[in-house]
Amino acid sequence: MLSPQWLDELRSRITLSSVIGRTTRLQKAGHEFKACCPFHNEKSPSFTVNDAKGFYHCFGCGAHGDVIRWMTDQRGLAFMDAVKELAAEAGMEVPAPDPRAARQAEQRDTLHDVTRAAQDWFVAQLAGPEGARARDYLATRGFDAHTIQRFGFGYAPEGRQALKNRLSQIPEDKLIEAGLRIAVEEREPYDRFRGRLMLPIEDARGRVIGFGGRILDKTKTDAPKYLNSPDTPLFDKGRTLYNLHRAGPASRQTGRMIVVEGYMDVIALAAAGFAEAVAPLGTALTEHQLGLLWRMVETPILCFDGDAAGQRAAMRAISRALPLLKPAHSLRIVRLPPGLDPDDLIKQQGAPAMAALLDGARPLIDMLWEHERDALPLATPEDKAGLKARLLAHVETITDPDIRSLYRRELLERFSEHAFPRRESAGWRPAAPGRAPRGGDRAGGWRNAAPPPPVDATVRFVQRGAASQRDALAAAVLVGLARFPDRIAACAEALLRSDLPGSRHGALLDALLDAADLAQPLEFEAIGAIFAERGLALPSPADCGNIPYPFLREGADRTRAGECLDAAIGLLVEGPALDAALARATEAADFDFDEQQRLRARRTELENRLKELMRA
Repeated sequence: MLSPQWLDELRSRITLSSVIGRTTRLQKAGHEFKACCPFHNEKSPSFTVNDAKGFYHCFGCGAHGDVIRWMTDQRGLAFMDAVKELAAEAGMEVPAPDPRAARQAEQRDTLHDVTRAAQDWFVAQLAGPEGARARDYLATRGFDAHTIQRFGFGYAPEGRQALKNRLSQIPEDKLIEAGLRIAVEEREPYDRFRGRLMLPIEDARGRVIGFGGRILDKTKTDAPKYLNSPDTPLFDKGRTLYNLHRAGPASRQTGRMIVVEGYMDVIALAAAGFAEAVAPLGTALTEHQLGLLWRMVETPILCFDGDAAGQRAAMRAISRALPLLKPAHSLRIVRLPPGLDPDDLIKQQGAPAMAALLDGARPLIDMLWEHERDALPLATPEDKAGLKARLLAHVETITDPDIRSLYRRELLERFSEHAFPRRESAGWRPAAPGRAPRGGDRAGGWRNAAPPPPVDATVRFVQRGAASQRDALAAAVLVGLARFPDRIAACAEALLRSDLPGSRHGALLDALLDAADLAQPLEFEAIGAIFAERGLALPSPADCGNIPYPFLREGADRTRAGECLDAAIGLLVEGPALDAALARATEAADFDFDEQQRLRARRTELENRLKELMRA
């Protein structure tokens, strides 16, 4: 079995257009080549070849693939024969077969057969008597027969053994391994999807690798509205984008890729003519998913709902993207009207309104600036210092030095203009050219003098031990939120403004916020299950500094524990901003003793409030 890395190396060494050009006449068209499709008869060219992306695609018949696929589909070669011929051309040796990799490939092929069989059964159930409620729901969404068939809608009937009884020829362990059945200790396994409208999740080659199911019975308030397959040998939700195999070819025609929150949004957009839409699957965008998007287009468009959860999702995607930014590769952001998702907007205002929003997508830096600018009022010097510190904390996560430098300059300029707007009094007049300002003329003189150089914003003021104390406090806060999950949503905005997302605890924060976005009652045990599914674990008492915070103690008064947790979060969020502001006040050329004292007093106030609640 050949590794994906070796195959990628082979593809990179072969120029696709040179291989296709041996049998098909290609014409240069910008960065691509065009031709009449060799897979079907046509009079005008709709077949394109893109060497940079390594794919060919026909907008007429949908033929799509890489250089290996060309050799198998157009030349009729077996896969290994195609690989050997290309490897000889590229000067590469075909590695000896790896028995372990071969077994894994055989396992995946078997599971593909299982998911395909399940998909066929779900589709048949949708057309049958039990699928009437699912068909009624699809009618309310306005999806026509073509959309239903194209996206493979199906129905999983009620009954804990319905799928197993129908697919009795498939071993139980394979159904469990494919994520279709759930195994529990000392109980009979049962079907994962029951009473749900079903959608297949497909890989980049269009093969079914998992499923998503929407509940139809509104009385089941204890069940999640949407349920996806768990991670399996086929399906890794952090490395999969829903609809990528359809949206990728469409993006080459439109030059854009749209990222929405869920698969129903993708389908609504496709039904309205926006075929280049994808969605993550129950998680915030991961680094791998961003890489997939940037392989298609240089600036994908994030289009999330206009509610608070949607905006949090957008900011979390931005935080993930910042370290990965590279020249010409970024994100653009669309803010939907509050309370509307893409489907609602299209139904209420039509497809042109959606197109107008996409055309007006804002740069990533605008969204970042506006989010932090509007997060808190700027009534005091401390507030302004907090805004500046938050902006620079984002900047420091950017890996590319040129982009980091440009972001720092742009955001500091915006900060200065917003925090210190020019005040023009009625008697103010600009100083005449070449005339030195008068020393006492505050209105016309000092304001026209060159501003002093800015204090180096990268200065960090960290007392001995403060960094480790802050890390322990962050760990304690995360454990506290897991013990009191009803507080997660209320504290989400504040936590995202802290330096926690970029710390070693960022993955735990992501898991907590994802749990809160499920919009269902959560208990401490459920949070633990979500962590375990992601390979995460709660911090230990030692990680929390072995400090007896009330929100970590069993049997603590719930009200007092909640107040203490809020105070700890306040210190965690505001503390770094105060430290940074205090550093600048202390090291500034025009040292301001009063400002330094105000900052120290506020820091002490936050610490004393937390200590008071702990003593109580």
